[in-house]
Amino acid sequence: MSTAPPNAAAPAAGARPDPVQAGLDARALGLYATVVFSWGASWIALKAQLGVVAPEVSLLWRFVIAAAIMLAWVAARGERMRFPLRDHLRFAAAGAFLFSLNFTLFYYGGVTIPSGLLAVVFSLASITNLLMGALLLKQRPEARVALGGVIGVTGVALLYYPQIAGAGFDRAAAVGLGLCLLGTLSFSLGNIAAASLKDRGVPLLSANAWGMIYGVLVLLALSIVRGHDFQVEWTLPYLGGLFFLAIVSSVIAFASYVTLLRRIGPARAGYATVLFPIVALSVSTLVEGYVWTWPAILGAGLALLGNVVVLRRGR
Repeated sequence: MSTAPPNAAAPAAGARPDPVQAGLDARALGLYATVVFSWGASWIALKAQLGVVAPEVSLLWRFVIAAAIMLAWVAARGERMRFPLRDHLRFAAAGAFLFSLNFTLFYYGGVTIPSGLLAVVFSLASITNLLMGALLLKQRPEARVALGGVIGVTGVALLYYPQIAGAGFDRAAAVGLGLCLLGTLSFSLGNIAAASLKDRGVPLLSANAWGMIYGVLVLLALSIVRGHDFQVEWTLPYLGGLFFLAIVSSVIAFASYVTLLRRIGPARAGYATVLFPIVALSVSTLVEGYVWTWPAILGAGLALLGNVVVLRRGR
């Protein structure tokens, strides 16, 4: 995956294309599809991580492996790894919000709320990315992108409506929902931190490597504070899922996603979260015999319609 040369200067003000208006070429579409399918299929591996090992510890192992691969990738490409303190502050923010806290919050929130509601909440990132981009990056929000996000979230809600409607909602579920909402906000803040590094002229691979290193440090601190044992479940499903999450869902998918952030902006890149549930249910159809209902079919159609609205080139 190509990146700017290490000594490349940041483009002059007004010279770089606006990511809000940039169109999707074949490479951008390929990156988008990679993100959607890599993260959409990750739910099987995630299920194998729950039960024996604490979520923070499983995430710690995942990003230790991913960070090691990223560092080897950076070394092979000859990218620089020395940056000033102000860049490290951005690396630390991306590591905390994008590579650690958001996952931890969703792991714990998912304990008390149905996975369908969890998918709906995470799909809200398509809207929170738009809001964070407007507030922190001063990007003018487009009504078209906001409309597409609302259509997509509505579609995801329809996909999982039977599961959500059949679940009781008590105080524990309310706490879980709150944690997942915080996780979505954390994801969007991490997007902003990662996207801001582009303007600093930081190579993509170096930014991801440092972000994962800081994410590992956050997860290590959380595990120590909570008194978790640093154990591993020595079973094929757990280890297979761990390496899939580390290599495919972290190294490959995050490299593709952060590239999208830099090319088309957080608002439109974040819409990928709306399509994850469709991929997850498609995999479930093949693996678990999931049966599509009319509300699910309508929901998938709305999610795809929102995708067209969000990703088409603006006037």
